[in-house]
Amino acid sequence: MAEIMPHIKLSKEQAVPYVLLPGDPKRLDRIATCLTDTEELAYNREFRSIKGRYRGVPVMAVSTGIGGASAAIAVEELARIGVKAMIRIGSCGALQKGIRLGDLILVNGAVRDDGASSSYADSIYPAIPDTKLLLACMESARELGARSHVGIARSHDSFYIDEEKEVCAYWAGKGVMGSDMETAALFVVGGLRGVKTASILNVVVESEESLEDNINSYTVGESAMMRGEHLEILTALEAFVRMDQG
Repeated sequence: MAEIMPHIKLSKEQAVPYVLLPGDPKRLDRIATCLTDTEELAYNREFRSIKGRYRGVPVMAVSTGIGGASAAIAVEELARIGVKAMIRIGSCGALQKGIRLGDLILVNGAVRDDGASSSYADSIYPAIPDTKLLLACMESARELGARSHVGIARSHDSFYIDEEKEVCAYWAGKGVMGSDMETAALFVVGGLRGVKTASILNVVVESEESLEDNINSYTVGESAMMRGEHLEILTALEAFVRMDQG
């Protein structure tokens, strides 16, 4: 009997080469509408998983919850069952003016302002995506007509630190495009484990706007952000097709 991973509750027998990594388990319901032959696999803690096909290519989606620590667990266990490529499809707050709600940020490097990636390697180790997978995402976003930006994201551990505005202003001044909580861990752990990774972030908070107001509108289905979520799902799926076709 194949070994079942302790957290994601999946085995090598269930694995496919390509996996989408949303944070929210509910996002799997929206991913499932893009797939055929969809099968629910497991649901343990924050880790919910499904499997299906997109344009004939077998794919999985596994939710990672909030933060780099749980994302790192998912990456580790998925790598152990044989997954070869992972794309995060998450949300972020924009740090630059002109990046609008529902825009996509295709991350070409992450500021490691989190604890999870730091537990793996010194901060001088780069948090970067796989070049071919990033290019596949860029080409797919362009063909889909998605409004997208390529640049740096900052990964952190909390929205609610006392100096949040000052910290965001500092990194905005360094040209960082957006903030999330998982990309740095994904890139670092993926790099160390030989997994191809990429990160596509849907903007749900514009620069200098209210985090809580924008997140609340996102949860009730604000149209621009939901359109961005749909486009990031399709961008990632199309990128996997490109990778599968060589």
